Amino acid sequence: MFVNIDPYTKFIRIWLLSIFLLVIIIIIVGGLTRLTDSGLSITEWELFKGVLPPLDVEKWNFYFNEYKKIPEFKSINYNMTLDEFKVIYYWEYAHRLIARLIGLVSILPIAIIFLKYKVKLSTDLKYLSIFALVCFQGFLGWFMVKSGLINNTDVSHYRLASHLSVALIILSLTFWFILENLKTNKFSININNHFLNIFFITIIIQIILGAFLAGLNGGLLYNSWPDMNGSFIPDDTIKTDLYNLESLNNASVIQFYHRLVAYILILFLIILNYFFYKNKIELKPIIFFNFAILFQVILGIVTLITGVKIYYASLHQLGSVFVLSSFLFIYYKNTN
Repeated sequence: MFVNIDPYTKFIRIWLLSIFLLVIIIIIVGGLTRLTDSGLSITEWELFKGVLPPLDVEKWNFYFNEYKKIPEFKSINYNMTLDEFKVIYYWEYAHRLIARLIGLVSILPIAIIFLKYKVKLSTDLKYLSIFALVCFQGFLGWFMVKSGLINNTDVSHYRLASHLSVALIILSLTFWFILENLKTNKFSININNHFLNIFFITIIIQIILGAFLAGLNGGLLYNSWPDMNGSFIPDDTIKTDLYNLESLNNASVIQFYHRLVAYILILFLIILNYFFYKNKIELKPIIFFNFAILFQVILGIVTLITGVKIYYASLHQLGSVFVLSSFLFIYYKNTN
């Protein structure tokens, strides 16, 4: 991967790979922070302070007392002890620490590269978009947390979905740049672009629905498959609920659509396999994508029927990264 390439290309490649891996890590930690209900444990943004965790009892009591002021503690965790608080604090602390690291890695290396290779980097200003998105993501993270500090016992599922979506945009953009840097070979025969675009949009919709479901704790409902407690449509909704925008706040409806879109993706996958087979396109990309989709579907079912066990749910969120990356690999190789 790093043999016989010029120093500039090598530095950019290492930088992009570092960002890519760090974003995957923070998506995993962010998912676990959500699954352990830890995201509201730090009630201040603390952009520059808070790099070190509390080092004495006085500081721990300060953070715990601040947490006691929000609705989540008053309505749900009113019996929580300081030791229990430390657990959720450390999850959110780890999430923010990795976010700070991503911020530094997104700008410091590129600044050093600029000083060494100013002329070359001036033609690659697209890389600065990663830093801009990372900054926006930091703001969005606090915007999400803020939604659960005053009137609600949880963060807004819309803001949660936005936060995850921007993380996946950063991941996708970085992966695309990596493929460009590696000069990845393109397909000799192109797949229909309109179909790939629809497939891509459907994947994005499914990821957003998954984020909505997590934000609404919807995985705790209807823990059976393929039916929803004996019915195709959830029995606590009526048909008009399925076409009502207000139902985006209804966990039962969101779970129904999350299941439905999964079936659509399986159908699209079968069609895509047919394109590959018919046109005799190289098989490795579609094999990886097949595995990613099927692995994700199985994980989704297992997560559901086990009542959202944390390890299955975490793997399911990581699976979305695998699905998105393997599809982008096909999409990139299909571009002219």
